[in-house]
Amino acid sequence: MHPILIIVFAPLVAALIAGLGNRFIGNVAAKSVTTVGLFIAAGLSWPIFLGFLGGTETAQVMPVLKWVQSGTLTFDWALRVDTMTAIMLVVINSVSALVHLYSWGYMDEDPDQPRFFAYLSLFTFAMLMLVTADNLVQMFFGWEGVGLASYLLIGFWFKKPSAGAAAIKAFVVNRVGDLGFMLGIFGTYLVFQTTSIPAILEAAPSMSGATITFVGMRLYTMDILCILLFIGAMGKSAQLGLHTWLPDAMEGPTPVSALIHAATMVTAGVFMVCRLSPMFETAPTALTIVTIVGASTCFFAATIGTTQWDIKRVIAYSTCSQLGYMFFAAGVGAYGAAMFHLFTHAFFKALLFLGAGSVIHAMHHEQDMRYYGGLRKHIPLTFWAMMAGTLAITGVGILGVFGFAGFYSKDAILEAAFARHNGAGQFAFWAGAIAALLTSFYSWRLMFLTFWGKPRWEQSEHIQHAVHDDHGHGHDDHHHTHASGDGTAGYRPHESPLSMLLPLGILSVGAVMAGFVFHTQFIDGVAFWNGSIFYNEGLIHAIHGVPLWVKLTATAVMLVGFAGAYLAYIAKPDIPTKFVSTFSALHNFVYRKWYFDELYDAIFVKPAFVLGRAFWKLGDIGTIDRFGPNGIAWMVERSSVAAKSIQSGYVYTYALIMLLGLVAAVTFVLL
Repeated sequence: MHPILIIVFAPLVAALIAGLGNRFIGNVAAKSVTTVGLFIAAGLSWPIFLGFLGGTETAQVMPVLKWVQSGTLTFDWALRVDTMTAIMLVVINSVSALVHLYSWGYMDEDPDQPRFFAYLSLFTFAMLMLVTADNLVQMFFGWEGVGLASYLLIGFWFKKPSAGAAAIKAFVVNRVGDLGFMLGIFGTYLVFQTTSIPAILEAAPSMSGATITFVGMRLYTMDILCILLFIGAMGKSAQLGLHTWLPDAMEGPTPVSALIHAATMVTAGVFMVCRLSPMFETAPTALTIVTIVGASTCFFAATIGTTQWDIKRVIAYSTCSQLGYMFFAAGVGAYGAAMFHLFTHAFFKALLFLGAGSVIHAMHHEQDMRYYGGLRKHIPLTFWAMMAGTLAITGVGILGVFGFAGFYSKDAILEAAFARHNGAGQFAFWAGAIAALLTSFYSWRLMFLTFWGKPRWEQSEHIQHAVHDDHGHGHDDHHHTHASGDGTAGYRPHESPLSMLLPLGILSVGAVMAGFVFHTQFIDGVAFWNGSIFYNEGLIHAIHGVPLWVKLTATAVMLVGFAGAYLAYIAKPDIPTKFVSTFSALHNFVYRKWYFDELYDAIFVKPAFVLGRAFWKLGDIGTIDRFGPNGIAWMVERSSVAAKSIQSGYVYTYALIMLLGLVAAVTFVLL
């Protein structure tokens, strides 16, 4: 059997075994089959990626089965393997395999482990279907598959109301984006008469400048198609306007957050835009929109991350911001840089999420950073893993010497935006630079609040209740020590088990080395990409020619952000309180996430409820029920009362009525 078939279908088979077998096969068997399946897929993915890296692999399409043939609409189920696919196979399967292993420890006490691991593997299979798609319909199948699996995973704890609400919110918001994606697919088929991705990309340049009638106006065809497709990407990748589901997705288990945010669902939109890059290159207006939306999201999400207290929400808004970098890189034509940041981001973001999960595990599932402090002495391995992730996301490095993962990919994106020399590119450069400063600030804020300072655990009612009552919910780990010399009511944090620490160690290597090892191939490798994306050689040359101050901008703002966080949370910890009291309106605006949820509630949710009640009261009850079942019942009741009045029980009465009826009938016949 060809390795690519094993890579794609091993997670599906594992999901079916664990899901259908469930408690019949038991926790260990379900966890084993899914984890082994993912490690096999990950192990087979790396040789394919390294083959493309070394030039020994070539792009190929592997047919699986005939799918649909209806008139001119025909498409097969086929697996396309090229450089972009190889990158995504490595990212998806490697992170997913480590998340499966990590979940052995994190979900150890959950009663529904087979269901959880089946959902994880199903999610991975859906994402693999998306990235190996040879046509837009197959891509849409995987696109909707990850949407379904994310709904199941975010709402995994279905007895937790907030988790159910978050799952519904993610599902509904993504349906808005998916409507645009579907219209984009329909329009693309209408224009090109095919859903085959290679055929569409080959024909796309010939459509440059073509127009089409859309909503009564004559507009550029490719701009309309690409904007509709990008709306789908905005929903799946949580860009400004359709981003509100992403932070709420933190209600699911932490391994779910790592999988969704690092390697799978949220990167689907970036992958789709890069996969269809020859289309987008013929649509300058669409590219401008992609650039502006990405840059705005980058800045917007970074501001919110500076005010959040929940450790997972800080990292969630960081994901939203980093996705903005990827999109505006694609918008300025640096598709290689966008994919490079997707690649490096997968390692350090998975590391940060799983590291946060280790902290939460150590702190009796307390997620508020105000109740942390001084943890580096108690959970040193988690601390060093989180340190590696923080150095990577903030872009620490020395130009021309060595840098952590984000140093290479983020710098390449900022340089590409500057080198584009247009209004959208300059806006993206400065928005990205400010976001880099804020990223450094909130990342080091997280580290200082969590691992430095005095312990603040005694202030947490959650921890104290867990220590004294020792009654938890499903997945909680209740390990604690009743002897402590730090004045924290007898609680002492504990390091996570090996199954959780081993993935942190492996991901730390990726966060440290991924940028340094692969930056040349991703940025300058024309042969590496081998036509799988639109490669703008002129832009790449311009990137290398930007002024030195542009190259140093990311490092400079990173240092400013670090200094600000150190000053506010280590040197003079009273500064945040004074800032909030002085600029309370600004702080509330940012802390409340720019009031997007409140705005959508006023514009969409409440009017929808009003409209629903109107249809219910006036339409359903007032019209349908009144003149339907209730009206008929009323007529039957009244007619039965009238009929009852003539049911006297006397024979002569019935005889008289019969006689009158007979006379009436005879009269009718005669006349």
